[in-house]
Amino acid sequence: MTPSQKTIAAAGGLVWRMRDGAPDVLLIHRPRYDDWTLPKGKLLTDEPDLIGAVREVGEEVGAEVIVKERIGTVKYDVGDARKRVTYWSMQYREGDFMPNDEVDRIEWLRVGRAYTTLSHKFDRKILEDFASAPVPDSVLVLVRHAKAGKRTDWRGDDDLRPLDPNGERQARALTQLLPLFGPTRIYSADRTRCVQTVEPLAAALDLRVRVEPAFADETFDAAPDETVNALLALAKPGKVSVVCSQGLTIPSLIDRLGPGIRSSDTKKGAWWVLSLVDGEVVAADYYDAP
Repeated sequence: MTPSQKTIAAAGGLVWRMRDGAPDVLLIHRPRYDDWTLPKGKLLTDEPDLIGAVREVGEEVGAEVIVKERIGTVKYDVGDARKRVTYWSMQYREGDFMPNDEVDRIEWLRVGRAYTTLSHKFDRKILEDFASAPVPDSVLVLVRHAKAGKRTDWRGDDDLRPLDPNGERQARALTQLLPLFGPTRIYSADRTRCVQTVEPLAAALDLRVRVEPAFADETFDAAPDETVNALLALAKPGKVSVVCSQGLTIPSLIDRLGPGIRSSDTKKGAWWVLSLVDGEVVAADYYDAP
């Protein structure tokens, strides 16, 4: 890429559904290019990649999906510009395809057939990366509580320290992002700032916040195995659990459970998505604070 080359930001999804114990993946045909590819599209101004990816999948193929792990990013030249596309694994939930100006046909294919049908090398690379790991059977979303001011400025019991205005904004922003992962349960450490971080999410999803002292820093510091066991006990097939905790516990859990993670640093309001198979973490994705 040259210094003056324009960058086009885009996002998309590798959409799949299970059939007879194995995934079928969704390919689209674009009449403008007469090619078979994965659904994707340009981001809107200031649109987060993740939101743009789900939006594009919905617009192109009419599918409602549950986001799983981030697969990766590909870059390639389009005319005099450089296109950057980030893809997520997305489990098909429901929806009906209607031919449109951009997509006139879709196909659900086994991975091997899809590989030979795809028209572009960069799409085949994304499919290879998807197929290199088993499909997760459960997901854990670990959220560090949002901003809550400085501990030294709070004169009361620190367990009761609430979110500050920036933290409240972060908590509201999470209601736009975390529902894309299809949470079925929400847990929080027994700290006011943790509970307040996920309360708007719980309200948006009509779920309740289950307070669990095992996810507090104090518990992890005294008995880390207790916290690890409490977390892994939530990894039930078909379940997506959100857990809000603190600045010692979240990075420490990533260090213990995350495969090949270089840095477990987690900003306030940021989160990790852990994909699990049979109780073992197979992928860990970091998402910066909104």
